[in-house]
Amino acid sequence: MSKLEILTYPNNFLSNPTKPLKNIDGKVQEMINKMATTMYEAPGVGLAAIQVGWGKSLLIYDIAPRDEKRELNVIINPKIITSEGEIISEDEGCLSVPEFRSDVKRAARILVEGIDREGDPLRIDAEGLLAIVLQHEIDHLNGTLFIDHISALKRQMYKRRMKKKLRVK
Repeated sequence: MSKLEILTYPNNFLSNPTKPLKNIDGKVQEMINKMATTMYEAPGVGLAAIQVGWGKSLLIYDIAPRDEKRELNVIINPKIITSEGEIISEDEGCLSVPEFRSDVKRAARILVEGIDREGDPLRIDAEGLLAIVLQHEIDHLNGTLFIDHISALKRQMYKRRMKKKLRVK
């Protein structure tokens, strides 16, 4: 299966909210498979469709440790229904925000609803790493990057570093 290009900051497409996915056909299944190849090769634990240039509300994730059996999960049109508590996601990173990691405040527990790749309803009560990954990827679907959750100073430092790096290329 071919790998897709992951869009990176400062690509403006990443700040667009995605559109709901209405029809789950063979093209969608193929895109899910290509996204999985891309995520595993990156390597990452989650990937939103917007990150590979597809403006649809779809995300994939797999939080199993790399040396264990892989378990790809797909959520189409996910919505956070409830959230509670607060946790610090330590050293959070993103495939679309290369060379940067930071602590991010997230909800400790969330309830997510959506549909799976077969079109069946999904309801996920998540906490810990799963809650963090789902919030991170759903943020992408809403046009938000994890650096939008950090202090303005840290964000500006990263943006300056990336602009400087782009000028050097």
